[in-house]
Order: sequence, then structure tokens, then C-alpha cells
Amino acid sequence: MSKPRYWDDAARELSRRDPVLRRLILAHPGVHLKRRSDAFTTLACAIVGQQISVKAADSIWRRFVASVDASPPRGFPRLLPDRVVAAEVRALRACGLSQRKAEYLADLAAHFASGRLDPLRWKALDDEALIEALVDVKGIGRWSAEMFLMFHELRPDVLPVDDIGLQRAIALQFNGGERLPREAMFAVADLWRPWRSVATWYLWRSLDPIPVEY
Repeated sequence: MSKPRYWDDAARELSRRDPVLRRLILAHPGVHLKRRSDAFTTLACAIVGQQISVKAADSIWRRFVASVDASPPRGFPRLLPDRVVAAEVRALRACGLSQRKAEYLADLAAHFASGRLDPLRWKALDDEALIEALVDVKGIGRWSAEMFLMFHELRPDVLPVDDIGLQRAIALQFNGGERLPREAMFAVADLWRPWRSVATWYLWRSLDPIPVEY
């Protein structure tokens, strides 16, 4: 839950380079990206929450956690891949999961249990290599992988140009409210390297001052 080591340096440098970001950074002091849980639990939670309301996702998530006997019982639980692998798809469906999401969770658990996804090896991977490894899992697309790199791995230079919130924020802050094509978004963001995750996070704050945690 501690602040990423690079955060203060990134905020100072972005403030120096970009007057828009300087204004946003000054408007939101003392807040930053936070890692919430372990890698497997974070990805499983993201899959459960796809395309449903926050309230529905929370209810299904709690039933899912109980069904696979997660540990520890208090706070945000830590799921064990082996227990999800051992669970029958029928049991996962009984938690309120769709057939497709149950299959996605089973595939995610199999990737972790087999070592195809091994967090201990990720530090040696650059962003694109880790995204490629993550999207090999059914149900994880590029956007989900980018959110994971930002919110769990705390990678400093991710630019999720397919994110609707980022598209809207760049349009409002840099182009009079009109959406920019992908290439133009990359051009605007080139000034923010190697801190594009930090810039994105502050641009999100321009739309919603309350940070989202994954």
C-alpha cells in the first residue's frame, strides 16, 4: 500500500514539463497508485468484475471466494490458484459466474498453477512481454493487462490509449473536448515518458477525484 518509489520524482518532472499536469498534480496532493493484493487474486477479481455492476461483482466475488476457501478470511482475501483449479466449473457457476467467466478463472488458475504465469519472473520482462504473457489467458485482453501493469505491478510508463477515461481526459485537457485518434494520443503523451502511468493516473483524477483501486 506504500507509495511507488518513483512517484514523487515522476510528479516533479511531469509538473516541470507539462502545465496541464502541473495543475492536476497540485490539485490532488497525497494520493497515488496503490497495490491491493497478490497477482492471482487481482487478476481473478478483474475477471469477475468484467461487464457487470460494482454491486453485482462484489456479491459474486464474495461467493466465489467462499466457494474456493480462500485465505486469509479477513480483509481482501488471497486466493490460491490450486484451489481454483480443483474447483468444478459447476461449483463456480453456482456462485453466479457465467459459463465463460468460470472458464476464464479456471484458465487463469491453470496458468499460475503450472508456472506459465510466474510473478517471480516478471521483473525480467519488459511491459510488452508481460502484456503478451497475460493476454495468453482467456478473458484477459490488452486493456486488462495494462491495468494490471499499472495497478499491481506499478509499472511507471504504461499508456492505456484504449481506456475510455483516458481518451476523455486527454480530449478535455488537450483538445477542447474532442477525442483524439490513437496516434495523436501517443504524440501528446510522448512528453510524459518514462512516467506515462503517473500522467494517466492524474488525468483520471481530472474526471473522478476518488482513486479506483484494483
